Amino acid sequence: MYISRQIQPLINRLLAQFPAILVTGARQVGKSTLLKHTVSDYHYITFDDPLILNQAKDEPHLFFLNHQGQLILDEVQYAPELFSLLKLEIDKQQKNGLFLLSGSQAFELMHNVSETLAGRIAILKLQGLSLREIQGIEFNQPFVPNNDYLNARAKAVKPIENIWQIIHKGYMPRLYQQQTDWEIYYSSYVATYIERDVRQLTNIANSNDFTRFMVALAARSGELLNYSNVAQEVGVSNETIRRWVTILQTSGIIYLLQPYHNNHLKRAIKTPKVYFLDTGLMAYLTKWLTPETIANGAKSGQFFETFVVSEIIKSFYNNGIEPPIYFYRDTNQKEIDLIIEQGKSLYPIEIKTTANPVKKMAKAFDILKNLPDELKVEQGTIINQYPNKIYLAEDLIAIPVGFI
Repeated sequence: MYISRQIQPLINRLLAQFPAILVTGARQVGKSTLLKHTVSDYHYITFDDPLILNQAKDEPHLFFLNHQGQLILDEVQYAPELFSLLKLEIDKQQKNGLFLLSGSQAFELMHNVSETLAGRIAILKLQGLSLREIQGIEFNQPFVPNNDYLNARAKAVKPIENIWQIIHKGYMPRLYQQQTDWEIYYSSYVATYIERDVRQLTNIANSNDFTRFMVALAARSGELLNYSNVAQEVGVSNETIRRWVTILQTSGIIYLLQPYHNNHLKRAIKTPKVYFLDTGLMAYLTKWLTPETIANGAKSGQFFETFVVSEIIKSFYNNGIEPPIYFYRDTNQKEIDLIIEQGKSLYPIEIKTTANPVKKMAKAFDILKNLPDELKVEQGTIINQYPNKIYLAEDLIAIPVGFI
């Protein structure tokens, strides 16, 4: 059962504008399936096949003689030898829509792309299923909570039967396409990711160290990233933790949310927050094994916030946009969960698990009043579990999580 992906119309548009398109993303988020459904008449080649991979690496010219026409090249990071020939082929044919590439190791992949295909390729990021995709909703605007967005979104809202079930299950398409043992799936996912991707990017003497590192980061999702604390817990150096964080980030496993800074906000801290981009993987690593334990446990707010942030990120990625999102925290412990920046407009957002939102939850928004006049602070938003949109003040609105 194919689940329609919201990034697909964008790929179709870009095929008419670029000779090549690269779709990156974590393992098993559905890159190959998406590309095959987008262009059914392209010849599909996967470099997971060792015979094809060997020819691509050892005799790339012969590879292109054997595979002509419009191509989908899956897991292309395994065959870096092809990139210079892709450039030659693109320059020779002078046509758009020649190649669709996918890859899950963005670290090496982006180096090759930037060196050889700059200006010839559009680069998109695919995450796991969004809530909109799970619910079969076609609405596909990036989340910017102004009145135009909220009015349009209200026409395409579906009730969420059990938000905690979705948070626990995660966003991997396979878990929604067929009955699959959740714990075995994520156990295999972690093992495959470490063996196939991580070991190719860095020397890890003990895979258990990297697993402990992933667990330590999952337990901190939604928190400030303190490299020293993680290093102490895992038992490796700060430098190693920084390198491993970069690997998870470029693999599409985590997102580092940067702090909002402005010269008028003197006390703002400069440390990023870390978010896992799949709450199912986060739940598996931290051993929250049922939706009920997450909903009723001490980490429910952390899981809910991680879910909301990941959904907002997906709404931008599915439109080919790098998310313009930040957070604010200062040395006085005043915090704003999210700030979305659109031009000169700022949208402050609080994320609360409550179904009883109140005005005082947005008290920290007052910090933004100290910003210069050229920046416009728009109405504030509280994302929560109350089922309806409700104004709490003229400049403050509470919206259900289903409005993302």
